[in-house]
Amino acid sequence: MDRRLLIASGFAAAVSAPALAQDEGGQPPPPPGETGPTGRPAETYSHHEILDSASDFFGVTAESVGTVVERLFKDNGEPTAYIAGTEGSGAFFFGLRYGQGLLYMKDRPRMKVFWQGPTGGFDFGGNAARVFTLCYNLQYPDAIFRRYPGVEGSAYFVGGLGVNYQRAEDITLAPMRAGVGLRLGANVGYLSYSRERHVVPL
Repeated sequence: MDRRLLIASGFAAAVSAPALAQDEGGQPPPPPGETGPTGRPAETYSHHEILDSASDFFGVTAESVGTVVERLFKDNGEPTAYIAGTEGSGAFFFGLRYGQGLLYMKDRPRMKVFWQGPTGGFDFGGNAARVFTLCYNLQYPDAIFRRYPGVEGSAYFVGGLGVNYQRAEDITLAPMRAGVGLRLGANVGYLSYSRERHVVPL
């Protein structure tokens, strides 16, 4: 009887061990567009919160960015995250763009992100810019790491401000750029967001 009890106990422990390890290890993150690992949709930022953060980041009055922020909220609603950073780019028909910044989400620690990507089109010049990117339907931080195609028409002059959209599946990014330099034209391309800097942006 004792031997049978011992064998049965050992079998039960062997069966339950993988399930326990899975519980302790956690579940893989859900696909984009669904709720985050907590089971709840990510909290959003209000118009007032984004307006204050963007004006502080660019070092201008709220009125200076108010029209752009209002349009973004009208088109997309409230963002679940934003990225504040800097980037540099240049083009002569074919161009490159590199940037880095911090990703902010409510109830989550700040996370450093990098982005890089090629562009092509009728596009000339170069610029350095401060970039404030609104992120829509980003439910957890790691979902940012992918390629985002976009179409951009840019006319950067001293103190210029430009906005374009980038989309991948259910996630939309709306970078606002305040740049210094001279760049004229329109281009198509993508940005790849990553945890580390990549020299080759392909």
